[in-house]
Amino acid sequence: MSLQWQARSGSGSGSESGTLAWSNPLAWWWGMLTLVSGANIAVWLLLYRELHEQPTGSPGSTSGIELMLLLCAAYVFGCAFRSFLPRADVQRICLFDTWLSSVVVGRSVATVAELSFVAQWAIILHQLGTMTGADTALNAAWVIVPLILIAECFSWYAVLTTHYLHNAIENSLWAVAFFLVGVGLCRLLPEFHGPVRVVLAVAITGIVAYLVFLVTIDVPMYLSRWRADVAGGNKLLLRPLEGLRDVCTRWVVTHDLAEWKGEIAWMSLYFSAAVWASLALCVFYSLEDYLPRYRTEAAVASSSSVALAGASEQHRVLAVRGGGQAPDFIR
Repeated sequence: MSLQWQARSGSGSGSESGTLAWSNPLAWWWGMLTLVSGANIAVWLLLYRELHEQPTGSPGSTSGIELMLLLCAAYVFGCAFRSFLPRADVQRICLFDTWLSSVVVGRSVATVAELSFVAQWAIILHQLGTMTGADTALNAAWVIVPLILIAECFSWYAVLTTHYLHNAIENSLWAVAFFLVGVGLCRLLPEFHGPVRVVLAVAITGIVAYLVFLVTIDVPMYLSRWRADVAGGNKLLLRPLEGLRDVCTRWVVTHDLAEWKGEIAWMSLYFSAAVWASLALCVFYSLEDYLPRYRTEAAVASSSSVALAGASEQHRVLAVRGGGQAPDFIR
């Protein structure tokens, strides 16, 4: 049995004759990606039915869960698209010969998906930071989206010019962003007990594993490719406008495992574990009304004292501005 998707020639597209046979390990890898992506789509549809039809709390929270589901959909379906039609941007390689495999399409889908994913994290941090008064989480929520927006600019520049150094910078910015997310979650950890604390601990563990992967495998891979290009001295980098035309018109179909070896690890994790995290963020956000019951007593007492102090100070200021004295219970 084989996947009957012939590579075409012409129109600026590189080609490789033959089909992707199941005897090729790449076919099994692709099959695994598509199977996982199909399951992820099914889970999102289930979540949409349950969470959309049973909104929680106030009208504000209703619109919030709809936004979270929309952002999650962008990530789930975006990753599914990239699983069905895998490609490596800088190399311009893909498994199947179709214009949907062009880098300009795939990179555009990836940009929307990745910004949606980090926006989910920002919303969660803002939700928890507002609930607990944790400025660390709130500050992280405001910073991570601009950081990833800058990372996407480096990614596009790397793709257009085929300059791997900018891929390394892009992934370094992802590391910085999720380090900040981890710091924010660590600040929130003492605020909760029970299952919420367990969920936060699992998220922190996952982020640590992700950072280790970025620092030890992903970023070094792009740096080694950049050094190899510099050492070779014969690679002609494209100017951005030349690169824009190139990503629109050229895609090289290859079923050579050696060409894909460096992409398999990150793609497998990206299109599985990261998507599960996106789905989990939707579920966690939907439980907003239940989170206060898992606040620690010390955290609740601290929040109450801060709120009381703030109210007292506000009354004192109003009394002074009104030319009178503050009430006895404030003095």
